[in-house]
Amino acid sequence: MKRLAVISVLGLVLSVSMVDCSKKGGEEYDELYDSTNIITPVKYIDTLPPGTALLHPGGLNVTEDFERIKTALAAKHVEITAGWEKLIANKRAQIPYTPNPVEKLIRGGKSREEPDADNYSRAMNDAAAAYQLAIRWKIEGDTRYADNAILILNAWAATCKKLSGDPNVFLAAGFYGYQFALAGELMRDYQNWAKQDFEAYKQWMLTVFYPKNHDFLVNHNGSCIDHYWANWDLGNIASVMAIGILTDKRELYNEAVNYFQRGGGNGNIRKAIYYVHKDQGLAQLQESGRDQGHATLVIAMLATICEMAWHQGDDFYGFNDNMFLKASEYNAKYNIAMEEVPWKSYDYKDCDTTVVHTKISEAERGEVRPIYTMIYNHYVKRKGLTAPYTLIGMNRSYPEGGGGDYGTGSGGYDQLGFGTLLYTRP
Repeated sequence: MKRLAVISVLGLVLSVSMVDCSKKGGEEYDELYDSTNIITPVKYIDTLPPGTALLHPGGLNVTEDFERIKTALAAKHVEITAGWEKLIANKRAQIPYTPNPVEKLIRGGKSREEPDADNYSRAMNDAAAAYQLAIRWKIEGDTRYADNAILILNAWAATCKKLSGDPNVFLAAGFYGYQFALAGELMRDYQNWAKQDFEAYKQWMLTVFYPKNHDFLVNHNGSCIDHYWANWDLGNIASVMAIGILTDKRELYNEAVNYFQRGGGNGNIRKAIYYVHKDQGLAQLQESGRDQGHATLVIAMLATICEMAWHQGDDFYGFNDNMFLKASEYNAKYNIAMEEVPWKSYDYKDCDTTVVHTKISEAERGEVRPIYTMIYNHYVKRKGLTAPYTLIGMNRSYPEGGGGDYGTGSGGYDQLGFGTLLYTRP
């Protein structure tokens, strides 16, 4: 991993988005760093100069992962075999799968901004299918799955010209943007993906998804900076990062890394994770007082961003004394172990209105997403730490599935899933 910078600087620029942030690491003091009032420096992660090549494949899954999985399957490893069987039972992982692209992708239709009806379910299903088929190809080596994945990706790049809708269009830009980009990253080394088609696909991501992602992180749909909850920022950060990796554009990757550390919105990791209860090793989320469905989504997106960055040499898992581990433990303790957790009052400043969250929300408590295996295996298997509540979450969701295994609503597709197969480390 790249070393953390050790140059001390003063202040925090919270409005950073699209800037040249090469080699701007360092230790900084600011009001967000330590809500428990133990003042120590923040160690920011360096970014590299624009033009510096990114690592490939370098999204959520890398060559080492697939070699480990194939070895484990050959040895009939119980957990990884269960994860494999979960994948191959999903109807989106079957051939032939017929893509359903649209010219205008709508989330937030039948609205003042967009009179036509929603059709975003097509994107969430097709992105999930492309990803699942790509995984099957990577593991089985059967090019029929690769060809079907490429069919989906090429169809969307050739057909879809714009994103539309009310403010929810920015959710579409974020969630389907990062998923389509990661599916493309998995397929980039497939020799039968014609070069011109791959280039067209990258341009599609850059011209249809990225402008929405960037605009949201800069302007937040014209609203005040704290109006949108953390998951709105996080989806768009993940998309900018994934598109940057796919297109080998370091400036986009830097934009995501920089915003994740210094951004003004609630997707800043130290705003998404609102309060660290240091004496208990737990960390409260910005959305914990909203409802547990959205709070758990924040965990899913933080994990996605951390894993992508890890494969590019950046350790956000370890950022600010493993604060993400503490957040995962908090979420799993409350939602999966069904135990009580500490609470720090949170003021949700919705422009001219402040809503005080005086207690954790019980709405949707017990929410289970396929997210914990990735987190557990990083902190416990890679780093040798303990994560007892995250382990409970992992066991409760075993074996983890993906899009299509958790109902027909968009929430079941927000994360790509299949962690039991992809992230279990023997």
